[in-house]
Amino acid sequence: MRRMSQKSFEIKRKLDQAFEETPYQTQFDRETDQYRVVDQETNQGVTIHLTKVMEKYEKVGDEALAPLVEKVTQSLNELKTNHQLAGNENRVFPVIRAESFTTTHGSDKQLISTPHTAETTIFYALDLETSYQLIDEAMLQESGWTKQKLHDYAMVNLKALPIDLNKQTVAGNDFYFVKNQDGYTASRILHEDFLSDQKAHATGELTFCAPHQDAFIVADIHNPKGYDILQQMAMQFFSEGQVPITALSFLYEDDTLTPIFIMAKKKPTD
Repeated sequence: MRRMSQKSFEIKRKLDQAFEETPYQTQFDRETDQYRVVDQETNQGVTIHLTKVMEKYEKVGDEALAPLVEKVTQSLNELKTNHQLAGNENRVFPVIRAESFTTTHGSDKQLISTPHTAETTIFYALDLETSYQLIDEAMLQESGWTKQKLHDYAMVNLKALPIDLNKQTVAGNDFYFVKNQDGYTASRILHEDFLSDQKAHATGELTFCAPHQDAFIVADIHNPKGYDILQQMAMQFFSEGQVPITALSFLYEDDTLTPIFIMAKKKPTD
C-alpha cells in the first residue's frame, strides 16, 4: 500500500475540518490521493485530486483551500437544483466515459447514453460553468427533446470548442496533447472532423488515446518504440486521472476507432 505523504495528510485534515459541520460526507482514497465530498441528500459528489492541489498549497498554504471548499460547495448546490434543458441548448455537451461507467445516479435515475466503442460510452452533460450535470431520462422527457435531438445539440456544441495542441516528438514519433482543460478534453475523440483532419496530415500510423476525462492524446507513430511510449503515457494518465476512461489506445482507419492492446516491452528512458 502506498504511504500517504505528509502534505496529503495536512490537506486532508484541513478539508475534513472545513466540511465537518456541513451536510456532506467525506471520503479519502490513500492509493490515489483522491478526496471526495458527497451530498448525502442527493448521493452526488465532487472528487478532489490532492496531488493537483499540492503545488498551490505549498506556495500559499491555507489560502489555497478556501476557494477550493467554496467551489466544491457551489458545485454540490448546483447539482441539487432542478436544471432545465429547454433554453439551454448551447450548454449541452457529450462526455466520454468508460464502457463500465454506471448508467444511473442519485435516486436510481437513468442516465442518457449512447454506445461508442467496446471501451467507451457517450453520456451527455448540462454545463453549469463550475461543474456539469449528467442528463437523465427525466430531464430529457421534461424538455420535450428526443435523444437524437439531444445528441445533435451536444455534437454541435462540441465542434464549436477550440482544440489547442501541444506537440512533442520522441524517438521519431509525434505526440499531440489537447491543452484545453474545459471538462471536455477527452470528448474531442468524438469530433469526427478533427479526427479526419488528423488522419489526413498523419505521416505514420494514427492512434488516439483518451485515458481520462481531462486528457486526449493524438499519436502519429513511425516505429515500434512509439507504441511503447504511447502505452506508458496511457497507463500513467489513466492511473492519475480523476475520471479514468481507458488505458487502451485506438487505431483510426476508415473513419472507425478500433481499440488496440499494446504490450510495452520496456519503459522508455527518453
